Amino acid sequence: MKFAVTCGGTGGHVFPGVAAATAIAEKGHDVALVLSGRSVEGTHPAGWEGTVIHVPCPPPRWRHPISAIASAAHLTKACYRAFTAFRRFQPDALLAMGSYTSVPTVIAARLLRIPVVLHEANAIPGAAIAKLRPLAHTVCIAFDEAATCFPPSTRTCNTGLPIRKSITEAKPKRDAASQRFTVLIMGGSQGATAVNNAVIGAIQLLASDSAETPHFRFIHLAGKKNEVSVRNAYSDISSIPIEVIGFSENIGELYAAADFSLSRAGAASCFELRLCGLPAALIPLPTAARNHQMANARAMERLGGCEVIPQSTLTPESLADYLRAIRRDEFKRTAMHHALCKIAKPDAAEALADCVIACAAM
Repeated sequence: MKFAVTCGGTGGHVFPGVAAATAIAEKGHDVALVLSGRSVEGTHPAGWEGTVIHVPCPPPRWRHPISAIASAAHLTKACYRAFTAFRRFQPDALLAMGSYTSVPTVIAARLLRIPVVLHEANAIPGAAIAKLRPLAHTVCIAFDEAATCFPPSTRTCNTGLPIRKSITEAKPKRDAASQRFTVLIMGGSQGATAVNNAVIGAIQLLASDSAETPHFRFIHLAGKKNEVSVRNAYSDISSIPIEVIGFSENIGELYAAADFSLSRAGAASCFELRLCGLPAALIPLPTAARNHQMANARAMERLGGCEVIPQSTLTPESLADYLRAIRRDEFKRTAMHHALCKIAKPDAAEALADCVIACAAM
């Protein structure tokens, strides 16, 4: 059979989409990846060797009349392009991974009577999935909490979130500093200024404490736009090994090298932490749509794998105290590790692929 997987928008949509598309292709089917043209997607995402269909779709802007008219025009044009591409490719089903880029492809698919499976990665569904739900045969979810946000008539299936195999298969780079308690800081693919500033202040405090400096090591994934400023902020610290990275294609190596993580609570980060069994303190982005990162973080906390630090309470002093305490509490970290391994879904890509294939076969 033939399948289309639309996963444009952000890395949090592209990477799971590629993993799901790969799983479908490995089952012997013809798969086309549908992208929207954003720079984060690339012309051909890493790890994908198959067909790519480009349906340009810029982010909509609805607040002002002129931009709303332009957005409506872009959406209409994207629907037409998706309709034309699908009529040529003739997929037996469409998997849409969410975000605004799913809207034109789902509409085009339904106009052609192509069955649709949606995937919602967060604990609170995004606006696109919520609006497209009536057009879908099945809504696959990653967090159980998401099911409660849909009407009872909605057919849901918890498949988890597909994660790239390269993440779990990666091995850590070994050096003398790897014997220290290693903390991986992640602010998301674009970086997070509030998290970066608090972490910098906390590390400066730890560096001034001679009792702590022999024990810590930090890997700071700062975001491309913040890489230089964050590296400069650490220029006077020599007592603690600190590696600053703008963006990494080999995030699996960083997970494997870490003992603990400070992270935003995007769905991809949450499920990567699960698969890697890496204990973490999650700092949800307070401005995330529908406050979905806080919902993700609280879901992870209820399952015992992570702790939550609201950004409103985050200070260099409190973070330094937290890092001192969590380094010493090996029992807590071990319990978090086991909880994460227990709730991990390593077969998420296969489960989602099976759901999409079953939908096409009906």
